Amino acid sequence: MSDQKKPAGEGSGTDLDALRQQIDAVDTKIQALISERAKVAQQVAVTKGIELTAVDFYRPEREAQVLRSIVERNSGPLSDEEIVRLFREIMSACLAQEEPLKIGYLGPEGTFTQTAVFKHFGHSVRALSLGTIDEVFHEVESGAADFGVVPIENSTEGAVNHTLDLFLNSPLKICGELELRIRQHLLGNTGNLENIVRICTHPQSLAQCRGWLKEYLPDTELVEVSSNAEGARRARDESGTAAIAGDAAAEVYGLQTLVADIEDRPDNTTRFLVIGRDLFPASGDDKTSLLISTRDTGDSGALYSLLGPLAEHGVNLTRIESRPSRRRNWHYVFFVDIDGHADDENVAAALAQLKPMADLFRVLGSYPKAIL
Repeated sequence: MSDQKKPAGEGSGTDLDALRQQIDAVDTKIQALISERAKVAQQVAVTKGIELTAVDFYRPEREAQVLRSIVERNSGPLSDEEIVRLFREIMSACLAQEEPLKIGYLGPEGTFTQTAVFKHFGHSVRALSLGTIDEVFHEVESGAADFGVVPIENSTEGAVNHTLDLFLNSPLKICGELELRIRQHLLGNTGNLENIVRICTHPQSLAQCRGWLKEYLPDTELVEVSSNAEGARRARDESGTAAIAGDAAAEVYGLQTLVADIEDRPDNTTRFLVIGRDLFPASGDDKTSLLISTRDTGDSGALYSLLGPLAEHGVNLTRIESRPSRRRNWHYVFFVDIDGHADDENVAAALAQLKPMADLFRVLGSYPKAIL
């Protein structure tokens, strides 16, 4: 029996035991170091003052610097994305020792926005499911939530105009951004596509999957609902109903993934903003968002002139969107993203020159660029 060949890839029992002992030893060191980090985080709280709350300790610029350093040091075998995810969870747990951050998001449970909350803040937060983007803004403004996470644009469908419009009358600031790869799945309780009578999904998801639906389910009724999670709930409760949603909704509502990745573009990505009540210092690799409008002079090239200071001071403009100002007909405001922090020397000089030229000028926020 001792001469029998072992299955391919299986070492001797002695070898496996030795490797397992090494893993146990490494795990012990990791646990000790995480506990040490948590104790140091407690000391930070003591240094700053015991009367402060979790939001007072959260520093997005510091977190971004830490995560960038982690990526620079990473030599594998874990990917940059995986190593960042692990360290986000460690930082999230350390920050939440006394009190977790309260993060408002567009619910219900199982939406892509909830996934974005956990990607950016880790799971050691109190995620507050809210019915509308308006409610997310309101809860952060009132202090019921420390921060909010809201969608701002999709790589396929463009800007989320309702989010843009809410900034017109809100005092909130943009404190961060993240990008989430959106994987749309056809979910349901039946394994046979022929049994599907209707598909319930959010309009954005419907638009992102329209080509696939036209090819494979051209005669199926398409029902727009308030969220992908609502579509998943209906798919769970209604015979003949399927939904388009992500992995989180499938898990929450106990649905099968009938067909995975039905989005028309394989790089389908949504950008989310983190909104809060304060501005934060520079992290070293930042973005600034502006809300501006031109004066009613009747001159041609007014917007071109307004953006001139950016070019003059070498500030890169990365995005511009126009929306009705709601002040009067045919009057528009512009949402502009630029590279750099408002406190950077060249950005500050450009903004100082631009401000008196504008009818409306607001810095919506300067914040770290998305990390992975």
